[in-house]
Amino acid sequence: YPWYRRLFYGQAGKTEVKAVQDIKSMTPEELRAYLKELGQPDFRAKQIFRWLHKPVTSFDEMSNLPKKLRFQLAQECFLSVPQVERKQVSVLDGTIKYLWRLEDGNCIETVLMRYQHGNTVCVSCQVGCNMGCVFCASTRGGKVRDLKASEILDQVLFTQLDSGEAVSNIVMMGIGEPLDNFEQVLRFLTLVNHPDGIHIGMRHISLSTCGLIEKIDKLAGLGLQLTLSVSLHAPDDETRSRLMPVNRAVGVDRLMETCRRYFETTGRRISYEYAMVDGVNDSDRQADLLAALLKGQPGHVNLIPLNHVAESPLKPSKRIRQFQQRLESHGVTATVRRKLGGDIDASCGQLRRKHLQEREKTQSGKDTIP
Repeated sequence: YPWYRRLFYGQAGKTEVKAVQDIKSMTPEELRAYLKELGQPDFRAKQIFRWLHKPVTSFDEMSNLPKKLRFQLAQECFLSVPQVERKQVSVLDGTIKYLWRLEDGNCIETVLMRYQHGNTVCVSCQVGCNMGCVFCASTRGGKVRDLKASEILDQVLFTQLDSGEAVSNIVMMGIGEPLDNFEQVLRFLTLVNHPDGIHIGMRHISLSTCGLIEKIDKLAGLGLQLTLSVSLHAPDDETRSRLMPVNRAVGVDRLMETCRRYFETTGRRISYEYAMVDGVNDSDRQADLLAALLKGQPGHVNLIPLNHVAESPLKPSKRIRQFQQRLESHGVTATVRRKLGGDIDASCGQLRRKHLQEREKTQSGKDTIP
């Protein structure tokens, strides 16, 4: 079963390390097997699974369980409960950005966005990121660790709980690269899609990747009906490698071959993310190259107005509409992403970055972190 080590303080201040079950990361099947070892009937697994997805903050809240079982669960299992470190609400469009503090003190971001078709939550899958994209605040400082499935799920559950609003769609476009945390992300998808949980359908989930081609092939083999979003951001190797170091090991041609295989295997159209950077990837020539790259392949281009990051010299493009029209003249479907939360550090990683800078300044007197 999923577990991790947690610190406990015993006599004389000595630290003991114990293995604790991460019960919220368990699938219903794993939960039944675990409870069977405790001598419990199968129906207890469904009861507990439903409580975990309400969510609850302690085992004592599971009122239809025997007190003895609640006590035993509290002794053997850990119930993850993130704390709101900061919360920002946009006065422009009602977007809410959360900075959650995890049990180990690390912080991650989650964004709740309101659309006519329902509420969408953007979740993180790692603390920090190793991909090194130059336009993204999430990657500055690198990756600290992967999130457990329970920690990804908590972002949906506690966003609903705090905001009082139901979530109908999920985008995995927050801090981190989902396919770099493959197993825990798949476990999260299993949990969030389950009928006894909040039951968000796969077609209402979008997973964004910078292009880890082996993992894209592996994902294709699972036949999930989610939407794959590929962060392309440039149609040629020179520009993409400048923006995204991961491209140096992959290359645009290999990435696009992988995307074609994905479509052939799953029948699911891919969405290509394209952050518009002034003077870097927004010329008519690059629009023509992008159209040629997508020729004969069902796909959709999502043009993203760049959110300016203070530490980056990159600026938002002034040619988004012209670029869109150029693509459409080639028969490519392209839309401009609606910009939400522009007044609340809504760009991925900005709020966490600001928090780290302020903490470092408090601890050392320096203005910035390295």
